[in-house]
Amino acid sequence: MRTTQRGLSRALKAALLAGAGLCIAGTAEADPMVKACAKDGQFVIGFSQANNAEPYRQHVNDELTAAAKEVPGFTLQIADGAGNVNTQTSQVDNFITQKVDLLLISPFEAAPLTPAVKRAMDAGIPVIELDRKTVGDPGKDYTAFIGGDNFKIAEEAGKFTAAKLLPDGGEAAVLEGLPSSTPAVERLNGFKEGVKANPKIQIVAEQAADWVPDKAQTAFSAMLQAHPDIKVLYASNDMMAAGALLAAKGAGKDVKIIGTDGLPGPAGGIEAVAKGDWAATFTYPTGAREAIEMSKKILLDCATSVEPTVTVDTTAITAENAKQLMGK
Repeated sequence: MRTTQRGLSRALKAALLAGAGLCIAGTAEADPMVKACAKDGQFVIGFSQANNAEPYRQHVNDELTAAAKEVPGFTLQIADGAGNVNTQTSQVDNFITQKVDLLLISPFEAAPLTPAVKRAMDAGIPVIELDRKTVGDPGKDYTAFIGGDNFKIAEEAGKFTAAKLLPDGGEAAVLEGLPSSTPAVERLNGFKEGVKANPKIQIVAEQAADWVPDKAQTAFSAMLQAHPDIKVLYASNDMMAAGALLAAKGAGKDVKIIGTDGLPGPAGGIEAVAKGDWAATFTYPTGAREAIEMSKKILLDCATSVEPTVTVDTTAITAENAKQLMGK
């Protein structure tokens, strides 16, 4: 069958138009994550903090406040969950009622705060989880997670113990944080995995002390009575490490203590290592600047998507570098 010149021209035009349509459809940009985003907009960010009473949490607040102040269009509101899931849930619901533009949250406990995060997402409010997670997957059940790799940080502490503190083996113990929070579980399991590098090490005791120094002191005192040969204590945060030190001194024991957080200042882990009170601590960076940067992408740059997980790196603070890092 022959095709006329006119017929060929029509067919070619149709094909070109169809191709152009496909191209336009294929390159169409996705909608912004927030409809009201704008370079010159004014935005309110609500932050639901787990518990302001913890020094690490206050450190997070300070760094978030400083980072948010550098963005002219941002107003940051911080609510203190006071270590109570009901209080924190109410505060998240208040932020939803206020129609904040974006929600940051460090959930005190994972499961109880999950419904509140879902309500925020259902209301069209992006939710960035900072340091601690609720139940679910980042990028699906909430917008993103920013924080350190708790398992890896604790695993490094375990490997440090295996290689440097107990190379010939011996007894070790662990003080766990609040068991219903994700960092507590990840740090406990990470340390136990890390010390496997030295099969001559025995973990003879592990107990939750809920991140609190007085509970840590009581728990470690009991551990030392039951296991007087404990040589290394891994504490899942600096506050519990401080409590463990008091217990060791009270028992007249020379125990090598490892903390987690690496907080600056006179009551922080960096100084404790520099003074020789602890063997080491591992920094747990706040992720504050990363959270504000992600907020800028969503609210100011009209991003259509963001990385669902942003992992911030840790630093091992030991006798070799503690003095140099003090005050930084």
